[in-house]
Amino acid sequence: MSAKRKPPTLQQKKEEVNKKAILWIGTSITLLIILIVVLIIFAQP
Repeated sequence: MSAKRKPPTLQQKKEEVNKKAILWIGTSITLLIILIVVLIIFAQP
């Protein structure tokens, strides 16, 4: 019975980790794009 209970908890943890990973990746890419745009604006004479 304990073997039947473990898989659902593992699936829930994986889904939570994936959501957090997607959030962090999206945030980091957005910040990176903003940083590049700001640098391009300041680099223009």
